[in-house]
Amino acid sequence: MTEADDRKARSDEARYDPEITSEFAIPSGLDVLKAPDEPETTSEFAVPKGLEVPQPAGPETEGSAFSTPSTYHAKQAPAAFTPATGVPLVSLVKDAPWQDRMRTMLRMPVAERPAPEPVQRVEEGGPAVPRVLDLTLRIGELLLAGGEGAEDVEAAMFAVCRSYGLDRCEPNVTFTLLSISHQPSLVEDPVTASRTVRRRGTDYTRLAAVFRLVDDLTDPEAHVSLEEAYRRLAEIRRNRHPYPGWALTLASGLLAGAASVLVGGDPIVFVAAAVGAMLGDRLAWWCAGRGLPEFYQFTVAAMPPAAIGVAFALAHVDVKASAVVTGGLFALLPGRALVAGVQDGLTGFYITASARLLEVMYFFVGIVAGVLVVLYFGVKVGGELNPDATLGISDRPLIQIAASMVLSLTFAVLLQQERSTVLWVTLNGGVAWSVYGAMHYTGGISPVASTAVAAGLVGLFGQLLSRFRFASALPYTTAAIGPLLPGSATYFGLLNMAQNEVDKGLVSLAKAASLAMAIAIGVNLGSEISRITLRVGSAGKRRAAKRTRGF
Repeated sequence: MTEADDRKARSDEARYDPEITSEFAIPSGLDVLKAPDEPETTSEFAVPKGLEVPQPAGPETEGSAFSTPSTYHAKQAPAAFTPATGVPLVSLVKDAPWQDRMRTMLRMPVAERPAPEPVQRVEEGGPAVPRVLDLTLRIGELLLAGGEGAEDVEAAMFAVCRSYGLDRCEPNVTFTLLSISHQPSLVEDPVTASRTVRRRGTDYTRLAAVFRLVDDLTDPEAHVSLEEAYRRLAEIRRNRHPYPGWALTLASGLLAGAASVLVGGDPIVFVAAAVGAMLGDRLAWWCAGRGLPEFYQFTVAAMPPAAIGVAFALAHVDVKASAVVTGGLFALLPGRALVAGVQDGLTGFYITASARLLEVMYFFVGIVAGVLVVLYFGVKVGGELNPDATLGISDRPLIQIAASMVLSLTFAVLLQQERSTVLWVTLNGGVAWSVYGAMHYTGGISPVASTAVAAGLVGLFGQLLSRFRFASALPYTTAAIGPLLPGSATYFGLLNMAQNEVDKGLVSLAKAASLAMAIAIGVNLGSEISRITLRVGSAGKRRAAKRTRGF
């Protein structure tokens, strides 16, 4: 027998031997039910048989991060986790102005802010969240469009929300966009709303009215419902400007005339600068009525004063042509936007600050273009304009102080301020120029340092007046910095560039930029010093005023 036959015989014996089986063979006597015929290929997502019945949710069932647990209730929320280091105690002075209290809470983390105490009446079942957020955005829009700083706008929006009992609100302010988010709790969906600021206008009367509305909303003694707040806001929007157009044009002329006297001009220079500024103002209004951007409005408005100064130089009239052009520039320099831009940068709102400063740069370039075009043609046709001329500013201190007060008064009219604030800002402007003149011309201190100190006093007094009257500080500070604006340095820098002396022109323009930054930083520093040293406002007088108004 061969080897192959032997292997085949052994295989047949193993096949028929009952003691030798496969390890996968089913033992005898074990009956297994035959499964019904099923397709061999099934989906991996198929639900197994017997699991179609929904199972009750267990205590550890996982869900969405924003889904509310079945055992959670907003009115009976469990105690929050307290860190090992504890939660820092927040101490807020209730008699302090609402700007300080809201700014303090905005600078704290959300988890560490104290719970809101609603001071206004709300409907049963809680406040109408979408309506409160809409009211907050409308108030913030008017403040931002009126030139208020981003931090103060956020503080006002935060104050409105907390007045109606909305906790966990986060306002966000940029140059053209306002947004606010409200999240009732960590396990509920947030509600977010936004609003775009498309139109900007200078009306400090409207700005003061909005501040009074926010002040009433944050006052426990003045109960303002949502309907009443909406009604007052609509009245603020419908209110006309306190000064007509012809008064603004006249104020622009008086501002330029006072500025020309401030830098050494005589009565003829005063009249010439006033006429040039009024012509420029009318041309700017004409351009605005035809939809031209503000860049071209500033360019056109800067041409008439420069043209009148060049005309005096061509006619060889014994008049300080430089004072005429300088006076016209004072009425155009964007001091309000500059102060707001630097303030936003110092308080940490860098995006808004960059946008504001870029706007200032565009306005300034428009002024430069308008003046340079006129000066260039004036030099080409033989106009003798001396860039090294000195302006007699320190010879007549009393006249200069009076001119600075007139300049601040007319600037306040251009800003559409309330009549009750015009006197205070006029006095503030006179004090600013007196300090600057005493430090620079009498004490021999550098103009940048003198300007910074004078602007700091403007910010300090403006913040004190605003706290005394529970209003915005802008109406008391913006117009008062008018006499400090670098009009002469700007003019001489442009004149040097028109005469191809670029190096001297850049040095003069750099000096103008340094003076402008000194003004803005000084105003902000004075305001911050006032907030630090004066923590409490005139609470007693405030309550009496509230009762007098019938609240």
